[in-house]
Amino acid sequence: MLNNPFLLGKAVIVGGTKDRGVVTTCSYEARKFGVRSAMPMKQAMQLCPHAILVQGTRGEYSRYSRWVTEIIAAKAPLFEKASIDEFFIDLTGMDKFFNPLQWTIDLRHLIMNETKLPISFGLSSNKMISKIATDEAKPNGYLYIPPGKEKEFLAPLPVNKFSGVGEQTFLKLKSLGIHLIGDILQHDTKYLEKELGKWGVDLYLKAQGISTSIVAPYREAKSISNENTFHENIAD
Repeated sequence: MLNNPFLLGKAVIVGGTKDRGVVTTCSYEARKFGVRSAMPMKQAMQLCPHAILVQGTRGEYSRYSRWVTEIIAAKAPLFEKASIDEFFIDLTGMDKFFNPLQWTIDLRHLIMNETKLPISFGLSSNKMISKIATDEAKPNGYLYIPPGKEKEFLAPLPVNKFSGVGEQTFLKLKSLGIHLIGDILQHDTKYLEKELGKWGVDLYLKAQGISTSIVAPYREAKSISNENTFHENIAD
């Protein structure tokens, strides 16, 4: 989008050819039709046949990713690089020295001003809530979920906002009358474990906004990977 303003506001899919490869990323206009990253290109084009297909430039993505990483590394006390365009920053205890929300807003503005990229963030007490809040803040916004408000924030959201809730699990939950995250808390853990196994108990904890996942300190990768999608199937 930065290199071609004509694409702004249009359904754009970045990936391989129409019949091969997977979606690298896509615009929010394409996401409205159900297109998602890592989806087969053929399926994506069926969902959004009018989308503009753009061949991705991995080198360009990597350059911007390194740029953002360098900015964050210069400012953040502890951060994790979860993917090429996703970061977690641990500000635990930093409220003694500065306002975490204002600090994060300032960091967002710094990255946007330097790279011209749209930046969304979620600020909360744990990684799970922050990830979901970021998704809700997109495109190009932010959400702050104060401590103690996690359950209230999650309650009206569809249960497939949780990672790990795929299509089959979503259908199973719907058959139990669980459509929204708040619906999970209408059942006790014994019932959820009976219907869903140990994962049912985990789901109950998630619905309360509880997550123990920690921020893994970023370390620069020591290897480089590359992949190509061929126009025809080949054998190793």
